[in-house]
Amino acid sequence: MAGIIKFFGKLNNGLNRLTVITVAIAVIAVAGAVIWSLHALRNSGLSIGSDGTIDCTPTIVDRLQNIGQWEFLAISDEEIIDTIRTGFFSDDELVRIYYGTLRLGIDLRDCSEEWIRTEKDTIYVTIPEVRLLDYNFIDEAKTRSFFETGKWSNADRKAMYEKARDIMMKRCLTKENTDIAQANAQEQIARMLQPIAAPKTVKVIK
Repeated sequence: MAGIIKFFGKLNNGLNRLTVITVAIAVIAVAGAVIWSLHALRNSGLSIGSDGTIDCTPTIVDRLQNIGQWEFLAISDEEIIDTIRTGFFSDDELVRIYYGTLRLGIDLRDCSEEWIRTEKDTIYVTIPEVRLLDYNFIDEAKTRSFFETGKWSNADRKAMYEKARDIMMKRCLTKENTDIAQANAQEQIARMLQPIAAPKTVKVIK
C-alpha cells in the first residue's frame, strides 16, 4: 500500500500543473457580442455634450449590459483525489482524476446604475470586480477512476468531487490570477469604448 501511495504522490505532482491562458476574448460568442454591441452603440448616436455629460440612453446601457458574462482569464487544472476506507481484512481505495477549467471574468449586468460618468475630458467606466463565472467548472465527462477497489456509493463520489473542486479553487483563484483577469477586463473594455468616446479618454476602474 505504501508503494501505491508513493506512486500516486509522484503522479499527482506531475498532473498538478496549471495552464494559465490569458485571453482577450476567450469565447467567440462573446467576441461576436462585443462587436455587435460596438456597432449598435455607434448606430445609436452616443454623444458627449459640451457640459461634460455623456449622452448614454437606457437602450445603449441595456445593450452593453446584455453582453452579460465576459471572460478574461481561463485556468486549466488537473487533480488526483484519493480516499481510503479501512476494513477488517483489507482496505478499500478509490483514486479519481478530475479535470477543470476555471473562468474568471465579469458580468456587465452586475454594474451599478451610474457606472458611466464624465469628468472634464475623461469618461470613467466602473466595472465589477472579476469573479469565478461558473462554479460547475469540473468536466465530469472527463472524470475517471484511475484505481478502485471495493464498492463506493454515489455519496462517496460526490464527496470526492467536492474535495476536487475545493482544491482547484484554492490553487487557481489566487490574487495573481485575479489581478491578471482584472487588468485584462479594464484594458479590453476601454479598447471597446474608446472609438465611441473619442476625443475624450476612457478610463475603466473597479
